[in-house]
Amino acid sequence: MLNTSLFSVLVHEQAKRYGDKTAMSYRDYEKNVWVPVSWNRFSEVVRKVSASLLALGVDVQENLAVFSQNMPECLYVDFGAYGVRAVTIPFYATSSESQVVYMVNDAEIRYVFVGEQYQYDIAFRSMPHCPTLQKLIIFDSSVVKNPQDTVSVYFEEFLQAGAGHEENEELKRRAAELRMDDLANILYTSGTTGASKGVMLSHRMYHDAIIANDAVLTLGEKDVVLNFLPFTHVFERAWSYLCLSEGAQLAVNLRPADVLQSLQEVHPTCMCAVPRFWEKVYAGVQEKIRQSNPVQRKLLHEALQVGKAYNVHYKMRGLIPPVSLRLRYAFFEKTVIALLKRTLGFENANFFPTAGAAIPPVVEEFVHSAGINMVAGYGLTESTATVSCDRNGQPKTIGSVGRLIGGLQLKFGEDNEILLRGTSITKGYYRKDEATRAAIDEDGWFHTGDAGYLKNGELFLTDRIKDLFKTSNGKYIAPQMIESKLVVDRYIDQIVVIADQRKFVSALIVPEYNLLKDFAERHHIRFTDTADLCRNADINKMLLFRINTLQQEFAHYEQVKRITLLPEPFSMEKGELTNTLKVKRPVVNRNYAAEIEAMYVEDTPPEVDKLCTLPPSLEQKGDGMIVGQ
Repeated sequence: MLNTSLFSVLVHEQAKRYGDKTAMSYRDYEKNVWVPVSWNRFSEVVRKVSASLLALGVDVQENLAVFSQNMPECLYVDFGAYGVRAVTIPFYATSSESQVVYMVNDAEIRYVFVGEQYQYDIAFRSMPHCPTLQKLIIFDSSVVKNPQDTVSVYFEEFLQAGAGHEENEELKRRAAELRMDDLANILYTSGTTGASKGVMLSHRMYHDAIIANDAVLTLGEKDVVLNFLPFTHVFERAWSYLCLSEGAQLAVNLRPADVLQSLQEVHPTCMCAVPRFWEKVYAGVQEKIRQSNPVQRKLLHEALQVGKAYNVHYKMRGLIPPVSLRLRYAFFEKTVIALLKRTLGFENANFFPTAGAAIPPVVEEFVHSAGINMVAGYGLTESTATVSCDRNGQPKTIGSVGRLIGGLQLKFGEDNEILLRGTSITKGYYRKDEATRAAIDEDGWFHTGDAGYLKNGELFLTDRIKDLFKTSNGKYIAPQMIESKLVVDRYIDQIVVIADQRKFVSALIVPEYNLLKDFAERHHIRFTDTADLCRNADINKMLLFRINTLQQEFAHYEQVKRITLLPEPFSMEKGELTNTLKVKRPVVNRNYAAEIEAMYVEDTPPEVDKLCTLPPSLEQKGDGMIVGQ
């Protein structure tokens, strides 16, 4: 049951309702067990945080930073801060020193809570460059402090500052005086195209977004929710606050790399994720199918085909499947599909919200075919996450991002840009008046930068307007559309389309190196190292063949004509990826300028039709060559 209490008292009100029921859990890596935290304990620690912040002299609407990976302490600090009307600013756990310095100085932060050794080291090195920064508060007691550090304290020491003052009259007054238009958070965007901006999120925005999401999602106190995305990401943050408001149990996954293990240990009913996660699941399952014996392979293929017919062709469209299909699906649902879901850790699945990028249609179809209720959606930091999402009981279309949630208005501007207005839309960017005026017009419409259209009540995204490329021939190319179609190929890990002001489309590709090496060995292709393998002509012909098969539905001018395989993946260290793993195109274009130019030495692209035939040396030879699988 939804609790709409303000965040200053939410945890305490839930503790009155649920008491010793588990509010959240986390893995103890030393004992390798999941440790439960009751609502009563949650409330107790939050009160201590509030009292300690007051003891430190934290002012109303003062900015505090949390620089950590997902930990229960992140939530303790959030809600403890709300109890004294302070503002929390989460930093991505992988943030660089320059990013930390920028955010601390921009928000004039005095206190930074840090997670583990990496975050402590970065924050401590930043202190001389941050005039306002006074103290670091360290969550992990195993962090080794710098010998010259005389100001940092561990979290347990911090809690002692307010010990015995949890019922302080000032605390009660501040919690009671929280205003809906108070800032709750400032979330700094990851900046794919320019400098990072702090999006201001108020308590009203969260309050109204939570009510709107509650109206369309089947979330409740019996749900167990695995936290996978960083709390810094508005998707996970707003989603977690919704879960806590519903009385659901959070399972806080500390290390993103452990998510598959956590899924099998926690058996969650819900987990929000980005399409990249499901692309990896899809690729993993396809690889398992390939490695299965013929009987198992046939059963898995048949189960997914029946699942597609039942779930995608009938249930998602609001149609009643015929009796024969219902019987076949019931058989596979209890056998093959049940085993598949149990292997992945999804056997208790309720629903899995997915947003943050375009979902490749073949991946979305696969997830639904496997009987997993993926809820596709669309949102932004500026909209407190959800703008639209799939709804149970209403038709859903593969490729759509669902239906508009309550409290929002939507219209289309120039170039079909999606414009939004409502109480869950930000008032602007922190101390960035010019950027605010550029994003929000005089009538209060927020310009998303995303183009789309409505069809039968469902929202479809077509492209990111700023990412639209115009070829030198005057044709417009939507790179994300092409990339989402091609990235499902088993040999492609990452892909960046090149086309702006060029005569034809090309692509930089980070291949799946292990699969590529395996292919080379099976086809007796010699290579000395990864770079040599990526340059190999036969390997490039093989991948172009697969790409051409996938892009037949594209117009001729949209089709990739040349590719370059990169010997190492894009990375945050080189500035090519944001903290949310989105590609920074300008940086990639700069870092690989020579490779890009080499693809355009000859102005005339090869004829696509000539790529349809593989050289004899690359014929199937047991590989199957199932494109996209």
